[in-house]
Amino acid sequence: MRNALFATSAVLLAFAPAATAQTTVEGRVDRLEKEMRAVQRKVFPGGQPLEAEISRPATPTVAPGSPASTPIADLTARVGALESQLASVTGQVEENSFKLRQLEEAFNRYKTETDARLAPPAVDPAAAPAATAPFTPPAGSAALPAATRPAATKPAPAPAKPVATPVASEERKTAVAAIERPSTGNAADDAYSYGFRLWDAKFYPEAQAQLKATVEKYGDSPIASKAQNLLGRAYLDDGKPALASVAFYENYQKRPRGDRAPDSLAYLGEALIQLKKPSDACKVYQELDQVYGATLSASLKGMMAKGRATAKCS
Repeated sequence: MRNALFATSAVLLAFAPAATAQTTVEGRVDRLEKEMRAVQRKVFPGGQPLEAEISRPATPTVAPGSPASTPIADLTARVGALESQLASVTGQVEENSFKLRQLEEAFNRYKTETDARLAPPAVDPAAAPAATAPFTPPAGSAALPAATRPAATKPAPAPAKPVATPVASEERKTAVAAIERPSTGNAADDAYSYGFRLWDAKFYPEAQAQLKATVEKYGDSPIASKAQNLLGRAYLDDGKPALASVAFYENYQKRPRGDRAPDSLAYLGEALIQLKKPSDACKVYQELDQVYGATLSASLKGMMAKGRATAKCS
C-alpha cells in the first residue's frame, strides 16, 4: 500500500510542472491578444480593427510516462517571440504618433505666424488727416464780404484712369470665357476639370476661385483630394507660398488616403522652402518618406530628393 501511494505521488508531481507551465502560457497568450487589439485600435482609430490571428492551442493529451517539457518549452519560446514583436510594433506606433504630433504643432505655429504677418495693419485714428477747418478771419480784421470770402479748399480732381486698363480687363474676360467648360454629366469631375483648364492656361486667380468652390461643394467626393492639391499649386504658381502651404497641409490632414495626399506633402515642402523654413521642410520630407515612401512615383521621389538637397536636410 505504501509503495502504491508513493508511486501515485510521483506521477502527480511529474504532471504538476507541465500543468503550471500550460496555465502560464495560456495567460500570456490572452494578454498578447488584448495588447494586439489595443495596438489595432491605435493604428485603425476610425475603422474596424483586424482580428488577431492567434488562437488558443488545443490542450494536448499527455500519455502517462511521456515527457511534457519539450512542447511546453517550444510554446513558451514562441510566445516570448510574439511578445517581443508586439513590443516592437507598439514602440513604432508610439514613435510615429509622436512625430506626427510634432509636425502638427510645428505647422500650427507656422500658420499662426503667417496669419499674423498677413493680417492688415490696424489704422490709428489719431494718424488720420483732420478735416480742413473753415476759414476764420484773424482777430481785429474786418469780415470779408460774402463775394470775396475764400471758398473751402477742395482736393484736386483725380487724374482720369488710362483707357488701356478696361481694355486689358475685357481682353482677359474674353480669354477666360474662351476656356471650355466640360459637360460629361459628372458634376464633380466637370468642376475640377474646368479648374484644371484655367490653371493650365495660367489664369491663376480664376483657377483658385473655381477649385476652392469645388472643394467646398464636393469635399466628400474623391475628387476633393485632386482639387485641393491643385488649389495649392495654383497659389504656389501665383507667388503665394503661404496660402499654398495651408492648402497642401489641409489636404494631407483631411484626406491622408486621397489620390493627391503624397503630392500635397511634396509640394508643402517646396512651399516651406520658399518661405525660408528649411527645417520644417525637412520634417515634411521625412513624413512623406515614412508614410508613402514605398508607393511614391519616380517624379515625387525626384522632387523629394531635390527638396532635401535645397533645404540641406541631414
